[in-house]
Amino acid sequence: MKRDLSKVLMSDHPLYTEAVEALKVYHQAQADGVGGAELERLKLMAEHRFQAVTDYQLQAFGGPAEQGH
Repeated sequence: MKRDLSKVLMSDHPLYTEAVEALKVYHQAQADGVGGAELERLKLMAEHRFQAVTDYQLQAFGGPAEQGH
């Protein structure tokens, strides 16, 4: 089956760049000694953004449909 690559997120897509930026912010906070709830919040934000990218890419490649929680 031929895949439609026009639906795939490229590395310059805002959703992808936001995920990368959130990870950078998290890593910078770690390096700066931020801890506790603030560091956990930054970690969850980065994870959430990368999960959104992953879910979108899976769907674009014809993967399983998103399951509701």
